[in-house]
Amino acid sequence: VQLVESGGGLVQPGGSLRLSCAASGFTFGRYAMSWYRQAPGKERELVAWITSDGINTDYADSVKGRFSISRNDARSTLYLEMNSLKPDDTAVYYCNAERRLLGLRYWGQGTQVTVSS
Repeated sequence: VQLVESGGGLVQPGGSLRLSCAASGFTFGRYAMSWYRQAPGKERELVAWITSDGINTDYADSVKGRFSISRNDARSTLYLEMNSLKPDDTAVYYCNAERRLLGLRYWGQGTQVTVSS
């Protein structure tokens, strides 16, 4: 099982980034997917979540209206479109796959996002 995040980097406040998470080794379409982030000295927090069928999504209040989660099951890839970025969005962003009823959960290695002028 692998989850490989990409797309992080340094961006100015107000800018945009698109994160990707390439999945392999499991049946991607059967898993709910989410993005978490962890800033220095803080706990890991849920940023965005999407159901296995892609119909329902949810977001942390701090990113609602600015971030958008999506998935492409044909490519086994999860995305996070981030707009109007703020310095408080600076963190390592992690991809997560979960089948709660089976107790299965996988994590990626993370990608750094830094928002700074």
